[in-house]
Amino acid sequence: MGRSNRAARSPEPELATGADGRTHAQGPLTRQVGSGLAELRPDRDRPHAWTLLVDGAPQSLVDLADPTHLGFEYQRRLGHLIDLVAPPGRPLTVLHLGGGALTLARYAAATRPRSRQQVAEIDTALTELVRAELPLERGWQIKVRGGDARDVLERTPEGSVDLVITDVFSGARTPAHCTTVEFTTLAARALAPGGWYAANIADGGALPFARSQVGTLGAVFPELALTADPAVLRGKRFGNLILAAAHTPLPIADLTRRVASDASLGRVEHGRALADFTAGATPATDATAAPSPAPPPGVFR
Repeated sequence: MGRSNRAARSPEPELATGADGRTHAQGPLTRQVGSGLAELRPDRDRPHAWTLLVDGAPQSLVDLADPTHLGFEYQRRLGHLIDLVAPPGRPLTVLHLGGGALTLARYAAATRPRSRQQVAEIDTALTELVRAELPLERGWQIKVRGGDARDVLERTPEGSVDLVITDVFSGARTPAHCTTVEFTTLAARALAPGGWYAANIADGGALPFARSQVGTLGAVFPELALTADPAVLRGKRFGNLILAAAHTPLPIADLTRRVASDASLGRVEHGRALADFTAGATPATDATAAPSPAPPPGVFR
């Protein structure tokens, strides 16, 4: 889920998509998928870029001419983790829980050739739309499985992936069963030695959900970091927060430098400051978890 200020919805044109994907000359597209009304809107600033929205909530931005372009701030922060989890250029094995328009899988494929990636996306109609209109490049080793993220995670072999990225939203909310200690334990089990877990969540106000999620990850992983807009951390606006977790120390200095160089304001919290942020919040379990909070009205306008 990201922020967007793009053009209003237009009727779907009757032009065929070319081999290289949908063109701006074809205009916006709307289609009903399993999770709601999907929209592809052309980006005003990049002639081959598209924003995917579902029921009005921005989900992904894809530039067909440049898969390394990450248009949403939350995508860039997850991109920093993809960059830092291993030496530059080294192929990765990545499990993406939540697919959207496959932006981060495209980024990893382009920046780390020969990477092997699996994507869990429950909305198979959305995947079909994305594959048809925003096709993947030939040669990319990206397999998309139509299924629930937790079900796919449970079937992932132990110690088999370098990075697990959770970006699961039903509409604009993360389902409860993907926010728990039990879910995080499954992610930790899937990681190879030295692997990282990353999650995109959304919260606002006093950030009770985010605080609980830090506590949840902290119940499984000893090393944690959180990246977000300072305004979100102060409770001034609703927005995305990126969590990173590992069993080995995270490169906090390198991550902080990358976040500081980004066009969007961001702050990295870790160590004592992150423990203070958590403020004794109770970790979520399968018995107690609730979905992430709904965004306030008008947040995406």
